Amino acid sequence: MPVKFLVVRLSSTGDIVLASTVIRCLKQQVDGAEVHFLTKERFFPVVKANPYIDRIHIYEGTFKTSSKLRNEGFHYVIDLQNNLRTALFKSRIGAITFSFNKLNTRKWLMVNFKRNMMPDMHVVDRYLDTLRLFDVVNDGKGLDHFIPPEEEVAITDLPQPFHNGYVLFAIGSLHNTRKLPAEKICEVCRELNLPVILAGDRNDAATGETVAAGCGKLVLNACGRYTINQSASLVRQADVVIAHDSGLMHIAAAHKKKIVSVWGNTVPAFGMYPYMPNRESAIFEVGGLSCRPCSKRGFSKCPKKHFRCMNDHDTGEIARYVRKLYTRG
Repeated sequence: MPVKFLVVRLSSTGDIVLASTVIRCLKQQVDGAEVHFLTKERFFPVVKANPYIDRIHIYEGTFKTSSKLRNEGFHYVIDLQNNLRTALFKSRIGAITFSFNKLNTRKWLMVNFKRNMMPDMHVVDRYLDTLRLFDVVNDGKGLDHFIPPEEEVAITDLPQPFHNGYVLFAIGSLHNTRKLPAEKICEVCRELNLPVILAGDRNDAATGETVAAGCGKLVLNACGRYTINQSASLVRQADVVIAHDSGLMHIAAAHKKKIVSVWGNTVPAFGMYPYMPNRESAIFEVGGLSCRPCSKRGFSKCPKKHFRCMNDHDTGEIARYVRKLYTRG
């Protein structure tokens, strides 16, 4: 008899990719596990090809969704979102629930008093803690992201300079204070002097155009021109990935890429740094700033107006490390 689990993670791209370890370990380690996944419609593409998910449900509001799913007969709900919406949803679904501890008080202390009381533990392992009563353990295989075959991008469809290798620069993120300014991205690209594909969504397209215009034919602006899975295909085929704290950073980790992650107002100490990427990956952050982290998420602009957490990055140092990884193949 199947044991029905509903794993809940409504957003965002990165968090859903980080939930993939829970999904795989649950499916493979619990006898008879039937794994369902609940998320928002715009994130459906991120998980639609995941073979460890038996069925995907789209969140349409607490009451409508709970009314639809109440009769599914779920035995357990694994809530990796754990907010007011999911609390109301769980109260109406009629299943035993296990919820992720977001440690918001500790994050608040870190943001407001710079007291780091966060555990030295990646969020993936904290997600897995929700399954400890089922004797589920970390299988050590990292993250998953599956690209539908029809969304694979052929390298031969790209301009010729990108046929024999390239660096992918994921220039986007949910908040501006987690992104290098366009001029700093330009500096990195110019100092690299390598083929660079700029990846991001439509919100990053204008920045991508600015950077590409200032860097010549070795920089291709792909922002807003590909689906999330097509962008992931470009990530998978890249020699090195440069990324901000973003969904594409976690997708790159799922594909075991060499990642150079560049951090702004958020910090790896929150536990959401690249999880088990290629071992040559590196983290770049500006140390010695009393204002950092200024938020657990981010802002549209720097509250202090100096934006030193990004403006003080040594672009030459970043470029040198990327070149070293690139030449190693």
